[in-house]
Amino acid sequence: MSGSGLTRAELEATGRFDSFNSQQLLRALRSLAADGLVRFEGNTRARTYWLQKQATPPTAGAELALSPEAAEALGQVGQPLHARAPVSYQRRLLDGYAPRETSYLPKTLRERLRGLGKTKDMNQPAGTYARHVLERFLLDLSWNSARLEGNTYSLLDTEKLLKAGASAEGKSALETQMLLNHKAAIEFVVAEPMTAAVDERTIKTLHALLLENLLGNRLDEGRLRATPVQISGSVYLPLANPQLIDECFRQLVLTARAIEDPFECAFFLLVQLPYLQPFIDGNKRTARLAANLPLVIHNLVPLSFVDVPRETFQRAYLSLYELNRVEPLRDVFSWAYERSAARLGQVRASLGEPDPFRLEHRQALREAVGDLVRARVPASKRRAFLTRLSQRMPAAVRARFVAMAELEVEGLNESTFARYGLRPSEFDAWAAAQPG
Repeated sequence: MSGSGLTRAELEATGRFDSFNSQQLLRALRSLAADGLVRFEGNTRARTYWLQKQATPPTAGAELALSPEAAEALGQVGQPLHARAPVSYQRRLLDGYAPRETSYLPKTLRERLRGLGKTKDMNQPAGTYARHVLERFLLDLSWNSARLEGNTYSLLDTEKLLKAGASAEGKSALETQMLLNHKAAIEFVVAEPMTAAVDERTIKTLHALLLENLLGNRLDEGRLRATPVQISGSVYLPLANPQLIDECFRQLVLTARAIEDPFECAFFLLVQLPYLQPFIDGNKRTARLAANLPLVIHNLVPLSFVDVPRETFQRAYLSLYELNRVEPLRDVFSWAYERSAARLGQVRASLGEPDPFRLEHRQALREAVGDLVRARVPASKRRAFLTRLSQRMPAAVRARFVAMAELEVEGLNESTFARYGLRPSEFDAWAAAQPG
């Protein structure tokens, strides 16, 4: 695909793409063009393609298939920066959204995503499903969200860091901190999702957790910005007036809370938060975590952004910023959710059914373990402490409750303490007092 270029028919005739049908090859070429790997001229089958730089042919069926509308939008923002006219924040994108009347996701797409994300825990307390797949979800979302920000940790090194606190050799403190911050933010969402609802405080808390120790001014962690920002590689100029930023942020959150469909709500947050840029940095990171709130609350499979191409993701946001076009981001969202649902669905299937007793007494177990840790009860007095607490339970379940609470304490570690409402300092103080 060099020199004078090749048409699609000529590409098919080379035999290198025999595993593709015509439509798959066309989608693959569109995706490569969107990522800047291929350029083309002409229309329909007369279109000629040139290879821009060395690229590996995509795998059949694995590419992120873009709709014609999305491909067109990405093509427009693919022009050189100097050829794109500067644009500012358009409040009509927010004002024009009316819950129950407006939708970014077509009904057929919402129904398909619900079919993919439906779980056996739909009628259980909020967050039940996410807690069942927490280990895998925590790893996948932490790594993929950080990767989309340019973090170079491998998946294996990320797993070692999140499980054992072992930072990878040769990686910067910034990259390590970014991943640990994701861990804290995800645990916050999953531990008590009804507390971490879609509201102003939750979104600010997510930002504070995600950007801890990563900003020049620690006061900016979780605080709406009061200074102008610029978007690297874009001609988009976000709002600079602090009063308007605050006003639009409040309106954005109230609108999101009024959206009944969890997938529409998730996508609305992915669109509106980065477009407003309410924080000095980390807006897309915050949006990715916030988008999971309605999914976790409704016990749907959460969204971990598995395998999302970084360049396509970035250019999808350029289309939003500069053209107010949501089609590229919608295609990314749909494709990413399909992959997340397949991955986490397999994890959940391997775990079997949840223990009904643990589910029924989840809140009491949570409180018992939290009280034990805060009191720094030594192992020798653990059973007596839990037995006293069990007196508030019906007599018939007390022995089983104590035995299960002991198992919960034995499994307590750096990845699970947040589910018991414990602060890191409380867990660290308790862990330091444990023998061995």
